[in-house]
Amino acid sequence: MIEVVIDSVRISLVSQHRIVMLRELDSDRQLPIWIGPCEADAITIELQEFKVARPVTHDLLKNVIAELGGRVSHVLIKALRDNVFHASLFIDVNGTMHEIDCRSSDAIALAVRVKVPIFVDEEVMDEAGIVPEPDIQETAESDEDTDTDKLDVFSDFVDTLDFDDFDE
Repeated sequence: MIEVVIDSVRISLVSQHRIVMLRELDSDRQLPIWIGPCEADAITIELQEFKVARPVTHDLLKNVIAELGGRVSHVLIKALRDNVFHASLFIDVNGTMHEIDCRSSDAIALAVRVKVPIFVDEEVMDEAGIVPEPDIQETAESDEDTDTDKLDVFSDFVDTLDFDDFDE
């Protein structure tokens, strides 16, 4: 199992779907998972520590588990079948571990609420994980040195001009 953290929740420009990007600890490798807008909102609300007036579905699930004496241990993105991610909640009830099948998006939304680790099966990460290319911003920042050198040459040229010659 590979532990991951939520790197970001992104909006698709071509559909109403969202993508949650899970990043491997101590690595740049990420796992993009398409999720619905409701689940994306549930994750984002908790990550931003936004307080809602009434419990949303994942808050309800958290409350029910706690009220019944359970404690979520961790969640696992365990499989990728037919381009669909499958996950499990691991709930400890009086020393007995229960594995509950669920959607990845629901597992992640619950994990952020109860503050437990999110894991990805190694085979899933090997199959669907990606290493992102450098951001345009990072590339632009690294090019700034070259641009500064070019400006220094231009600045040197301007300093050699005699503006009195332009009066004529």
